[in-house]
Amino acid sequence: MEDLFRSYWWLLFPLAWFIGSGWTSWLNYRRQRETLDIVRRYADSGKEVPPELMKVLDKPIDSEAEFWGNASSGSDSPTNYWSLFGLFAVIGAGFGVAAYMPQVFGADMGVRFPFTVVALTMAAVAVWALISALTTRRRGS
Repeated sequence: MEDLFRSYWWLLFPLAWFIGSGWTSWLNYRRQRETLDIVRRYADSGKEVPPELMKVLDKPIDSEAEFWGNASSGSDSPTNYWSLFGLFAVIGAGFGVAAYMPQVFGADMGVRFPFTVVALTMAAVAVWALISALTTRRRGS
């Protein structure tokens, strides 16, 4: 069993994405079902349905900000890009150090190439986040 895990540990990441996507879909389904129940109550009582309530049905939960409950921050604000830049820069630097000094982490020399690929990928994402943070305008400006 340990050999199986050692060979296929990376499958945990697609599996986690799959579970997270399913969870998001389930939350979207529940929100739309509850909204339809409220609309049905309005219709049964003969009242006008507020337009804001109907907009909820058109908007799926698809951004991480909405999923984690801080949708008011907006996913396109520069603040979010700055935090992404910091996150990916630190991760890239960590993998870069691990790639060029594997003996510090108790790893063999065979991890240099994969860690270098991960470090370069994280650095590329950090550069994208930096460019996005510098070029994105704040709301209302």
